[in-house]
Amino acid sequence: MSKTVVITGVTSGIGRALADWLAREGRVVAGCGRNAEKIATLAAELGSPHDFAVCDVTDDAAVREWAARVLARMGPPDLLLNNAALINESRPLWEVPPEEFSRVVDVNVKGVFHVIRHFLPAMADRKSGVIVNVSSGWGRSTSPDVAPYCATKYAIEGLSSALADEIPAGLAVAAVSPGTVNTEMLQSCFGEAAAHSRTPEQWAESAGPWLLELGPEANGRSLTTP
Repeated sequence: MSKTVVITGVTSGIGRALADWLAREGRVVAGCGRNAEKIATLAAELGSPHDFAVCDVTDDAAVREWAARVLARMGPPDLLLNNAALINESRPLWEVPPEEFSRVVDVNVKGVFHVIRHFLPAMADRKSGVIVNVSSGWGRSTSPDVAPYCATKYAIEGLSSALADEIPAGLAVAAVSPGTVNTEMLQSCFGEAAAHSRTPEQWAESAGPWLLELGPEANGRSLTTP
């Protein structure tokens, strides 16, 4: 089972819930997020040996520095979870401001690339580890008013599948949808109806054990957590 887990977007939603669950289960968690106050709170609550840092995944140099620090302290992760993501404000594609479209792409696609490129070499040298790129039902289907988000999650599906053909034996890369979870992101799309979905904490209770069991057999697959 995985012992060391790296999570991006660790300060809220499923990232935060999973970090809490993993810590309770005795796993070591390293995570990053953009909100310094939330990172400080997380570090204070979970404490050592966990490690949390302020890092914007769209900044390749910052990701390189963060990854080097994590690898020096903890070694290659057993599970790398690319979770950080944004969704556009719900509106037709032609009404989305260019800067908003770019930001969604920068976080959801380029951010995943940056994290992979700075963690994967150490995992490849060790010839073990699982990379989970968080996808979505909207990476396999579509809905109106979320075209930028859909585009990025379709990209994650393709990136994951292609990378799975490149990595050495012993590793795995999978695109994983968490299903419908009542997060701020879901609330931005569905409003009060999001409350009918399970909470991030409920999700972590079922998804956590499943994620820890992923191994080489998951390579190249498009999966959904229980």
